Amino acid sequence: MACVIYVHGFLSSPLSHKAQVTKRWLTEHCPQVSFHCPHLTPYPAQTAEELDALIEFLQPEPIWLMGSSLGGFWATWLAERYNRPAVLINPSVAPWQFMPEFLGVDLKSYHTDHSYRLAAAHIDEIKAVDVSPVTRHANFWLMVQTGDETLDYRQAVAKYQGCRQLVEPDGDHGFVDFDQHLPAIFDFFQAFEATHGAR
Repeated sequence: MACVIYVHGFLSSPLSHKAQVTKRWLTEHCPQVSFHCPHLTPYPAQTAEELDALIEFLQPEPIWLMGSSLGGFWATWLAERYNRPAVLINPSVAPWQFMPEFLGVDLKSYHTDHSYRLAAAHIDEIKAVDVSPVTRHANFWLMVQTGDETLDYRQAVAKYQGCRQLVEPDGDHGFVDFDQHLPAIFDFFQAFEATHGAR
């Protein structure tokens, strides 16, 4: 049975809108596909360890990755590391660029009571898992909207040159009308499996 790992963004959680929309869509249209959205902290080394453990637990089932914002950064790392397909929604390309403004201050999750405090060492941790350049171009589908108010979509377009890309005008960081793309997203995953199923 195939498995979807949805990796949420910075200070987000499994309660994020896109994660919940994806979960509901799978329940209705692909109930045979299991859905996993771990609650991740902003601490990079801990996140890497938890995502690695989840992949190891789910193998050898086919694993399909989805990542939004910072989750797109992590989905890229997993896709390259395990040769898995990944759909990246308005992904963060260089998250260490925005981290300094969050150092030493109390951070709270958008959806839960969890709180965090980042230190300078966490910048080194996330740089250590950066994948640049990507090498498995067929593994990725980049989805960005030019109206993203949080991240510069052009950075993602440049990083994922040679990969499948959807660049929509306007929109926002949350990706307007994301749910309308879910059928095509799962067609992408199934097509990848048909071509690259033997790992």
